[in-house]
Amino acid sequence: MIAFRDIGEFIRDLRAQKLRTFLTIFGIIWGTVAIIVLLAFGNGFQKQTMKTMRGLGDSIILLFPGQTAKPYMGMGKERWIRLREEDATLLENEISLIKQISPEYSTWNSPVRLKTKVKNPNITGIIPIYADMRNIIPRQGSRFISDLDMKLKRRVIFLGDELATFLFGEADPVGKYVSVGRTPFLVIGVMVHKEQDSSYNSRDKDRAFIPASTFAALFGHAYINNIVIKPVHPIFSPKIIDQIYEVLGKKYRFDPTDREALSIWDTQEFQKMVWYIFLGMNIFMGIIGAFTLTVGGIGVANIMYVVVQERTKEIGIKLSVGAKKRHILGQFFLEAFFIIFIGATIGVIISLLLILAISMLPIEEFVGKPSISWWVALAAIAVLGAIGFIAGLFPARKAANLDVIDCLRY
Repeated sequence: MIAFRDIGEFIRDLRAQKLRTFLTIFGIIWGTVAIIVLLAFGNGFQKQTMKTMRGLGDSIILLFPGQTAKPYMGMGKERWIRLREEDATLLENEISLIKQISPEYSTWNSPVRLKTKVKNPNITGIIPIYADMRNIIPRQGSRFISDLDMKLKRRVIFLGDELATFLFGEADPVGKYVSVGRTPFLVIGVMVHKEQDSSYNSRDKDRAFIPASTFAALFGHAYINNIVIKPVHPIFSPKIIDQIYEVLGKKYRFDPTDREALSIWDTQEFQKMVWYIFLGMNIFMGIIGAFTLTVGGIGVANIMYVVVQERTKEIGIKLSVGAKKRHILGQFFLEAFFIIFIGATIGVIISLLLILAISMLPIEEFVGKPSISWWVALAAIAVLGAIGFIAGLFPARKAANLDVIDCLRY
């Protein structure tokens, strides 16, 4: 009952000072909108970036041949190391921390034709597990390369979605033939479109995939272009990389400490770096929003100081008839939080409407879709709570510590 009475008194005071109240609450509204919208944009941009990065594959290691930089066992430096298909099997047998591994052939020297339509995409020779490692998903009604395709060296081809659209338009390519060079290949599948912002050959949407055994037989390549490796867990990537140098160093006779002999791209490290960049960016935007909200908090503190001054005699009367300091302290604390609550509620509603409106714009591909996650909500609540506590504490303490005699003389 006391709380309702105090709120009633405060509402009457707010009505008496409408302009002052409006400007104070507006500061809280503006600060709330700033912190929520900025963090929501940062959260959406981070999710979009991580999504496009996973288009390359989740925490994979890419192994490429290199050139030695150190002499070793009587052999000079600047010696080229060339990788073979069996090296993938060797690494899988020797390194227990490898979950999946696939050799990868690659060439740009064979055009893909369908009647008068010709394109020179990257032709890639791989094994079936490659699709799972690289997040390549076949469209409904189609499939990826199979073990039987590998065993029989079938002339089958899996197309990236944009390459399929270029060749066939809106028609279904599955079951039809295209020519790779002068060799006919049966289209067995088309990739579901995916976001991909990085690549080491070309985007998967523009590539054509054939069985590695067919690739080696058709093009006569003795060496592969690279090996794709997926650890049992991303935390083991550094250890796997060290073991790769040891295993292949022993086979090809180069110093395991010679990091130039092989070129290795640990995508997990790159993703980790990007995560820290976004963490710093989100913290920065959160600080900007918090500063904006602090300005509104200062307005709340100012209005509470004015309220204390205007109600000095009232405070004196309450103290003289037995009110405790904690009652006065609680009253003004409650009033400060009431202002914060009104402003924050309106600010949250405006923020949600603004985020909803922005999410309808065609900008997701570029900056992502702004979204409010649990950490955005917690950050906003924490900042609002801190601002409310500080804005109410000092005026409330001043009111509670007033001398009864001075108040009655006021």
